[in-house]
Amino acid sequence: MSQEALSLLRALNWLPSTHPTLTAPLLDWLMEEDSMTRRFEQHCQQVTVRPMREGFINAEELTDERALLPDDARFWLREIVLCGDGEPWLIGRTLVPESTLNGPEQMLQQLGTRPLGRYLFSSSTLSRDFIEPGSVETLWGRRSRLRLSGKPLLLTELFLPASPLYRDLA
Repeated sequence: MSQEALSLLRALNWLPSTHPTLTAPLLDWLMEEDSMTRRFEQHCQQVTVRPMREGFINAEELTDERALLPDDARFWLREIVLCGDGEPWLIGRTLVPESTLNGPEQMLQQLGTRPLGRYLFSSSTLSRDFIEPGSVETLWGRRSRLRLSGKPLLLTELFLPASPLYRDLA
């Protein structure tokens, strides 16, 4: 499931937030400004992270993401499955330009099984440039460019079928 879900995440089609298929309950999830980890914690006992891949990749491995990030040669890549009570709810892909990884932001390389949201949303220097909703097949996702101390990173999230997002839409 994880590799298939990562393929779907990379195939997301980006939509304007005014797209007619984006209903108010859906936008409530996709445009969430706060931590998705916190949002998920309202629907389960425990949120956990299963790391799938972590390490540096070269800029040539990026797709349309490259236009949203600085022109660095290398990027820290973190791909994870976020689970609610052990059930996979979300696939996350974080891209951090090497130039972002100085000072306290070096911690982004050492998150392990800690949710990204717990780190990001504990920072007083966090800001968000945009949230862009997307869809692929019957699934929904989003991507955001966030900044820590003004330094960018790109987070792409795909909500898996068991995610509470889909229960709220039913």
